[in-house]
Amino acid sequence: MTKSPPLIAAAVAAVLLAGGLSACDGQPETVTAPAPRGERLAVTEALIDAVKPASAVVASRDLAEARARIPGTLTQLNVREGDIVRRGQVIGVVVDDRVGLQTAAFGAQVAAAEAEASRARSDLSRIQTLFDRGIYAQARLDQARAASEAADAQVRAARAQRSASAETGDQGRILAPAAGRVLTADVPVGSVVGGGQSVATITAGPLVLRLDLPEAQGRNLRVGQSVTLAGNDLSGATVGTVAQVYPAASAGRTTADITVEGLASDRIGQRVMVQIPVGQRQALVLPRRFVESRYGIDFVRTVDAAGRVSEAPVQLGDVVPGDRVEVLSGLAAGDVALAPARWAPERGQ
Repeated sequence: MTKSPPLIAAAVAAVLLAGGLSACDGQPETVTAPAPRGERLAVTEALIDAVKPASAVVASRDLAEARARIPGTLTQLNVREGDIVRRGQVIGVVVDDRVGLQTAAFGAQVAAAEAEASRARSDLSRIQTLFDRGIYAQARLDQARAASEAADAQVRAARAQRSASAETGDQGRILAPAAGRVLTADVPVGSVVGGGQSVATITAGPLVLRLDLPEAQGRNLRVGQSVTLAGNDLSGATVGTVAQVYPAASAGRTTADITVEGLASDRIGQRVMVQIPVGQRQALVLPRRFVESRYGIDFVRTVDAAGRVSEAPVQLGDVVPGDRVEVLSGLAAGDVALAPARWAPERGQ
């Protein structure tokens, strides 16, 4: 069966039209996709601090003990746990009844000495008059003058003893040794206390995070290192600085103090999780702006040599200083990361 001439002509025309559209000067035309726009960065390894989670405690750098200076009975306790006190404030009173009795006895001695001194001065006055008239000799006048001076000395001595006894009674006032917050005040009123016994404990000095680490890890700590606070244990505080590493190790452990802005004295004893640098290691590091999170999964856009863009799910590790993050999986060294669209330059720039 042969084809009709009109059908053959139509088929030839279609072939010629297709050839004209698909070829130009004998070569097929290729259509290339536009190059992806946005900031690019080659993924490389970097040396970062190796960190270890540890538990620190909010503490005062120093603690002041308010102690009783004399033995006796605690008759007043003017503070409770949590109160703010100032230096020199009276926070309690200790009374020793024997001190009062001794003061009264010394007061009686003062009265007796003053009476004796008054009599001696009267005798001296009479003898001075008789001496002026030539009745008494010089020796008798000297004897009366010496007796009067001795009586005056006895008065001064008795008064000094009375003042010392009264001062001992005043030492029953327990004074705050420093300004701060009362941590403990657990001696009940009416208790018998000894000289030097602590009645209250008061914070003294700035608040710090006190860290206790095994000696092998503590030797890597250096003054000035940055320490990251884990979680939301302290509201508004995320970073601290190692302020002091104590040189003496106790039971194989090293103690260090970390300063943090905004610590409040009502948080004494609170535990805070921190990330402590214990060395350095190699890791894949990427700026945080190259990571995009959707539905709880982190993605990084990558570009291959042919310009094809793909998204790789990644697992992130610790935060690295400089607004960077560690990439645990999903990328390899040498991959080219492409910033998400929100970081891409505006069209026409």
